[in-house]
Amino acid sequence: MIKQQPGTEPNAFQKAKAELTYGMFIHFGVNTYVDKEWTDGTVPASVFNPVGLNPDQWVMTARDAGMKYIVLVTKHHDGFCLWDSPHTTYDVGSAPVKTDVVKAVSDACRKYGIKMGLYYSLWDRKEETYKTDFSKGYISYMKMQLTELMSNYGEICELWFDGGWEKPAADWKLDELYDLVKTLQPQCQIGVNGTIGNAEKTGVLSMLWKRPILQRNGDAIRFFPSDFRLDDPDLTRKVDPKCFTHQGKTYYLPFEATQCLKTTWFYNTKNETGKTRTVGKIVKAYKHLVAQGNTLVLNAAPNREGLLMQSDIDTLLAAAKALGISK
Repeated sequence: MIKQQPGTEPNAFQKAKAELTYGMFIHFGVNTYVDKEWTDGTVPASVFNPVGLNPDQWVMTARDAGMKYIVLVTKHHDGFCLWDSPHTTYDVGSAPVKTDVVKAVSDACRKYGIKMGLYYSLWDRKEETYKTDFSKGYISYMKMQLTELMSNYGEICELWFDGGWEKPAADWKLDELYDLVKTLQPQCQIGVNGTIGNAEKTGVLSMLWKRPILQRNGDAIRFFPSDFRLDDPDLTRKVDPKCFTHQGKTYYLPFEATQCLKTTWFYNTKNETGKTRTVGKIVKAYKHLVAQGNTLVLNAAPNREGLLMQSDIDTLLAAAKALGISK
């Protein structure tokens, strides 16, 4: 098992992550059905009804667009789970379409030769223990769910944590979560959104971290341990630093940029004909990031049927052609 160790060079698994270069983010859940980016756990599971659900289409599109991995949102801040978790009823098991979406995507990834990564929100606005018994009950809840995700779906190349700004960094017990994941999936690379910056500030509207375009070698790691840096939806400075500090020691942390093809992360009816990220911007971001050993992930959100929008597919295929990475 290779865990994050002090150093100024990438370890073997960080090198393997850099070689993935380019991936697809997939935001899908109850928010898809209510034209909202964030909800609070009160949207009923019954709204989740993707009658045309087709994860094969998602993954095949990623493959054809020259992408090498998927990052699937398994649970957003609202707490709704895309798999039937025995530890909650707020999941696909309580929805009209009960398909284990995590398994369906995992199966498609194996079919098309794509790596699979998972997004999991630390912040949970539905789970009662988050409010009533955070330090014991909720941390245990997360460990049980992460054990499910890391045990039942084959190899997971990365774990993308979000929502950490909602509490002081130490409260999340990231060292325990990190060790659990590494025990189950030694190669899995773990990142937390807003990695670099002040460890004590909280609140989504405050300046919680240091944006990538401002980061410098030696800046403090806010969420430790981490294997790579996250800060959506920003890009890095022209010469991206890679060495950051925690308790007086230096650690190598590459960056993953996550950006939307449309104006929202989840499907929104205004995006049926809304703005799409241009091929030129995708090409520029890809070249900027990959040249520095970083990765680019573009979000393509399935619609309410469970299908990618044709406009997103067209953009991704055109970008792949421009980059010379089409399959």
